[in-house]
Amino acid sequence: MAQRDGFKKSRRLRRHQHIRKHIRGSAERPRLSVFRSHHHIYAQLIDDINGVTLAAASTLTPDLRDALAKTGSKTERAKLVGEHIAELAQKSKISKVVFDRAGYLYHGRIKALAEGAREKGLNF
Repeated sequence: MAQRDGFKKSRRLRRHQHIRKHIRGSAERPRLSVFRSHHHIYAQLIDDINGVTLAAASTLTPDLRDALAKTGSKTERAKLVGEHIAELAQKSKISKVVFDRAGYLYHGRIKALAEGAREKGLNF
């Protein structure tokens, strides 16, 4: 089973490298990068030109702890993280982003995070 997990990870990383050749974030339109682990999900707004992370949110963010404690599924938590990253973006006066799904399928938690961010006003 461990071999299969390593194979799946290497395939995802290969897809991510292919995607990253074409996607670049800037200060005006940063890259919304998503990472998914077994238990948590992380989102960052990245300015690739200056090499700076403008904002970050995850299921481990202290601001979200109370709201996340009330939700049950990981998909619901991902949606809350998407909403939180959108609020952080609006505080930084960012309304447009480039979505980087990092080689994951646009399904499940990745889709929930994207929809949560769109509901709060991010355009991508």
